[in-house]
Amino acid sequence: MEKREIGAWGERKAASYLRLHGYKIVCMNYSCRQGEIDVIAENRKYIVFVEVKLRKTSDHGEAREFVTYSKQRRIITAAQLYLQQHESEKQPRFDVIEIYAPNGAKGFGVKLNHIENAFEV
Repeated sequence: MEKREIGAWGERKAASYLRLHGYKIVCMNYSCRQGEIDVIAENRKYIVFVEVKLRKTSDHGEAREFVTYSKQRRIITAAQLYLQQHESEKQPRFDVIEIYAPNGAKGFGVKLNHIENAFEV
C-alpha cells in the first residue's frame, strides 16, 4: 500500500473515531490554495478542524510534534477560508488526531489519541 493510501486509511479511521464520539463529519480533505484540512467535523458546540498524523511508532517523536507552526498557520488560513464559504455559528477548534499503526493499515495494534484544542489562532 502506498503512502497516499495509508494516509487516506488513517483519515477514515479518525473520522470513524469522531463519529463514535458524537461528531458529524462535515467534510474530508478540504483543500484550497492556502492548505488542506484532513477532516472537518462538528458537535453541538464546535466546528472542528482536524489534522490527522499517522506514524508507525513514536520512536522519533510524538506524531503531534509534526504539526509544525507553519503547518498550523496553513490549517488556520484554510479554516478561515472554509468558514467564509460555509458560515457557522459554532466556535472553531483545532484538533490533532495521532494514529500509531505499527502494522500499517492491517488494522491490529492501532492506537489513537485525540488532542482537542491542540493549537489556537
